[in-house]
Amino acid sequence: MQLVVATSNPGKLKELQKYLGDLNWDLVLKPQELDVEETGDTFAANARLKASEIAIATNNWAIADDSGLQVDALNGAPGVYSARYGANDSERIARLLKELGQETNRKAQFACAIAIARPDGSIALESEGVCRGEILHETRGDGGFGYDPVFFVPDSQLTFAQMSPEVKRSISHRGKALASLIPQLGKLKP
Repeated sequence: MQLVVATSNPGKLKELQKYLGDLNWDLVLKPQELDVEETGDTFAANARLKASEIAIATNNWAIADDSGLQVDALNGAPGVYSARYGANDSERIARLLKELGQETNRKAQFACAIAIARPDGSIALESEGVCRGEILHETRGDGGFGYDPVFFVPDSQLTFAQMSPEVKRSISHRGKALASLIPQLGKLKP
């Protein structure tokens, strides 16, 4: 059974294969020419939109996620604009740190919404996951990507960029969203 991953990013495909490898689904990247504009105002809306449009375009089951960073003191920003907060990771982090300045409330969370659509575009499953943490004043660690070097998880005393991939997978927003989705995904009948 094939499941089209609504991304052109081979890294995201590999990550999903690690989570979903034991299930009976063959994960494949969406065709390069298919692009879905993220016009939703929530992560869930964008995940549903991408899954539905890719499912219809490929006439196949599709999975999509949308995720980002929500900073309490910035009223949830950058939120759905996390990837568009700058031209690259360095610019995004610099902008975030500048906007936070010397703010003492540095609480934040990474949030992830995942949707799976049937070939007709209807949504079959959805889940969400959150990982709470705080934003440091400077980067720490060189793993991961995006905001990982400034996102500190007090329970582990590490930033996402300092964690091993296994640890990050077990506590991350995407890991939690997928963990709640996996039991349901195994029961789906194409």
